[in-house]
Amino acid sequence: MKHSKKLSHSLLLILTALIWGFAFAAQSAGGDAAGPYAFNCMRSLIGGLTLLPVIALLDRISPSEKKPRTRQQKRVLFTGGICCGIVLFLGTTFQQVGLYLGSSAGKAGFLTACYIVLVPIFGLFLKKKCGWNVWIGVILAVAGLYLLCIKSGFSLQTSDFLLLICSVCFALHILVIDHFSPLADGVRMSCIQFFVCGILSLFPAFFLDMHHSASGIAAWLPVLTSPDAWVSILYAGILSSGVGYTLQIVGQDGLNPTVASLLMSLESVFSVLAGWSILHQTLTPRELIGCALLFLAILLAQIHFENKKSCRKK
Repeated sequence: MKHSKKLSHSLLLILTALIWGFAFAAQSAGGDAAGPYAFNCMRSLIGGLTLLPVIALLDRISPSEKKPRTRQQKRVLFTGGICCGIVLFLGTTFQQVGLYLGSSAGKAGFLTACYIVLVPIFGLFLKKKCGWNVWIGVILAVAGLYLLCIKSGFSLQTSDFLLLICSVCFALHILVIDHFSPLADGVRMSCIQFFVCGILSLFPAFFLDMHHSASGIAAWLPVLTSPDAWVSILYAGILSSGVGYTLQIVGQDGLNPTVASLLMSLESVFSVLAGWSILHQTLTPRELIGCALLFLAILLAQIHFENKKSCRKK
């Protein structure tokens, strides 16, 4: 992969992290207002609908080289989109329920970001090896995330275990994308994954949030008249889902999945910086050290070290 392309894809993942960094507050507020499953259903369907005109526009302006033309290419595209959608549904559901059951935003951010440890471990079984600098970067990132997200004593509750399961799902999501992104058009695959995720979310939304009854649906419908709920739903649907996850699929193409996970873990840094810049919250020395460790981890993971054997051959 050319250095310029690698840099541009890395920047796309940093932009993804920036968008996601502002999303935790929207997810928490939206889940409280609409119910965790209904919120996920609405944000996913909105994300898919957002991408339909984008795909049509891109086909007119600059058609993708990966646009499916044969039956085999279409099969790969839909297989990738469905697999991504299923894993995304599981990840976002466990995350949303964990937040809904009372896990703090800081702890949720830390536990969700544990995928940065799981991705290289899972990758070993798929013969995706990482350099020593990437492993050190993972350790530094975990330490930085702990300082950044955990404000007091650390203990695990039921909601936190759900978030750990969520991090496993997001690690698998990254690896599934790593497999399919070189093979299929990223925007189309992202659009398919959102519709799959939204349709799957319909079932728990109907049975649990709306209590599978006409009276339950009637009691839930006032959510649609709440401007505050729609702000959270639209942000999560258009930006966090439609834009963020699409940038993830495009940005991951050609990058080592562990390096990609480290770049996306910057969402925790941006979340803290958002609170500082918008809500005028103060940054403690502990949080500043956490930010510094995360940036150091990412810089270290980006450096390419040539091994001795390749040097000798030269």
